[in-house]
Amino acid sequence: MNSPAVRHTPNSALYTDHYELTMLQAALHSGTASRRSVFEVFARRLPEGRRYGIAAGTGRILEALENFRFEQPQLDFLARTNVVDERTLEWLADFRFSGNIYGYAEGEAYFPQSPLLIVESTFGEACILETMILSMLNHDSAIASAASRMTSAADGRPCIEMGSRRTHEEAAVAAARAAVIAGFDSTSNLEAGLRYGLKTVGTAAHSFTLLHDSEKEAFTAQTASLGFGTSLLVDTYDVERGVRTAVEVAGPALGGVRLDSGDLVAQARWVRDLLNELGNTKTRIMVTSDLDEFAIAALASAPVDAYGVGTSLVTGSGAPTAGMVYKLVSREGEDHEFVSVAKAAKNKVSLGGRKYALRRLDEHGTATAEVIGIGHAPADDGNDRTLLHQFVADGEVLPGWTGPEAVTRAAKQHEASLAELPTSVNRLQRGEPVIPTEYEE
Repeated sequence: MNSPAVRHTPNSALYTDHYELTMLQAALHSGTASRRSVFEVFARRLPEGRRYGIAAGTGRILEALENFRFEQPQLDFLARTNVVDERTLEWLADFRFSGNIYGYAEGEAYFPQSPLLIVESTFGEACILETMILSMLNHDSAIASAASRMTSAADGRPCIEMGSRRTHEEAAVAAARAAVIAGFDSTSNLEAGLRYGLKTVGTAAHSFTLLHDSEKEAFTAQTASLGFGTSLLVDTYDVERGVRTAVEVAGPALGGVRLDSGDLVAQARWVRDLLNELGNTKTRIMVTSDLDEFAIAALASAPVDAYGVGTSLVTGSGAPTAGMVYKLVSREGEDHEFVSVAKAAKNKVSLGGRKYALRRLDEHGTATAEVIGIGHAPADDGNDRTLLHQFVADGEVLPGWTGPEAVTRAAKQHEASLAELPTSVNRLQRGEPVIPTEYEE
């Protein structure tokens, strides 16, 4: 990771839906806004055919939470548009989250019903965080889950995130962060590099070649400026001619060539042979062009050194959202004791009660189940791994879970988490979750 990084935390108070604040107003009116409550984020199911998901976005939530304040511009807007009444505006003006937040570490694998994030606070405080939490977790976890499948298919060959031009500018930064958490080597997005200390890379597009009177002039200009270690894009006109020209300009010191069109498997093979024939045995081959995890897997036998991935990554490779929900599972009753609550609507059932989770491991350290305790921590048989960490204590974000440090930590967590799952986790074919979810009541 590059450093130092710059924190980017705009006011996040209105990253929310209108009805969160009208619910708050009604709860203030009924006297229930101050009831202690437990909300839980989980996915009822994984995207169709997926075997696991990867948690991401928590660090961004914690960064936004630190700046979740209703300042004068936000209060003036709410008053001018009559979103809430004067009493609610006064409550919002004094808002500071004072509760506790627990959850899965970023980079951790998750499964259906995994309690990915748990918010303990008053109803009013937890209620108005819902949209922001779900927005970030759903997006970032979808990207990280897709990225994990891609890096798994790449089997050690580096993947580079290149999707900024295919999504919203802020989503591009979040996607780059999530991709690196899930094993990507670097990103083309400079803002992500600034905020999170990510490694950024890039050379030239076809337009640079077309700008010059000849391909040779373009390559000469690029290597003169960036050095022979750069990668030259060789498919603007004719790939074979492009490779020969690149070698003519840079010689054996040429760092790499990039292929961005055509039959990449066949093309990579004969380009490798041509490079070797010309004496460029150490020149790397990078491929781009609408790659996804299936295309990367198909290139496994080809002599490819790196993959550049854009559109499929930043759109979740067919699953643009993780499908997570934010549900009240326990709340204080009139007697001040906690009672479990749950939604019973058809196809949208939730389980009441505060959850705890661990990863059941066998004698070899391989995961066999996701075990969820309802109302208590599930029993550890000796070598199991507890999955919940505390991120916020009495309103204070705990150190280590935000900024560049959090991304480095999450990338290591992703690697460790996948390593303990059964080998079937690497299969791209449709199937059931790689381990079952079990409950202890």
